[in-house]
Amino acid sequence: MPLSQKVTIRYGPYESCGVVDYRTSRLIGLKTMLEANGHSWIEEQSPDWNIVELVVNGEIVFTCNITDLDFGSVLWS
Repeated sequence: MPLSQKVTIRYGPYESCGVVDYRTSRLIGLKTMLEANGHSWIEEQSPDWNIVELVVNGEIVFTCNITDLDFGSVLWS
């Protein structure tokens, strides 16, 4: 991905402790990595459960289950 892209982080609700809600705590590491690589980001809620999608110029460039992300890190770190 070229430097200085605006990345949309599209995320859905997931269940934790019996409650389904939108949470961003699992996205912290992802946001940190995007910033460290020169990208800016915005968050966008999705109605799809358990999903995280990275969207650049209207195209989905990455997707995973939000519960695959660890708190404070990302799947591929």
